[in-house]
Amino acid sequence: MIPFLEIARSSIEALPPGQRIVALDLGSKTIGIATSDLTLSIATPRHTMARGKFQADAKLLLEFAAAEGIGLIVLGMPLNMDGSEGPRAQSTRAFVRNLEKLTPIPIIYWDERLSTAAVERTMLEADLSRAKRAENVDKLAASYILQGLLDLR
Repeated sequence: MIPFLEIARSSIEALPPGQRIVALDLGSKTIGIATSDLTLSIATPRHTMARGKFQADAKLLLEFAAAEGIGLIVLGMPLNMDGSEGPRAQSTRAFVRNLEKLTPIPIIYWDERLSTAAVERTMLEADLSRAKRAENVDKLAASYILQGLLDLR
């Protein structure tokens, strides 16, 4: 298996000029969404989408991708701390397999270990309320994932 870094690097290099990257933090109840700028330097948290049935979620995500000029989709891969894949990783792979059937946009994975913990720690340091943290954690985790990918450049 080719490591995440090699796949990510070649995917960014293959991205046509003027297209952006979207990162998704796939949870069981929500999907956090973040996008890059056109220079592929800065990740911006966009919104958190409540999950429903796959077809409805995919339709909304692909409409968003078309409207935003997305040329690459990055999904956070929830690996266990030892690098192994558990049930959440299998669920993410199933989501990607189904999404790949609906779009020509390339989809890659990015190791998301500790992304939510890092975002939670930052929000705690900013003294955000529990409600504000819950409202923002998924889109900020997506942004954290995407910024890690962008920093690879």
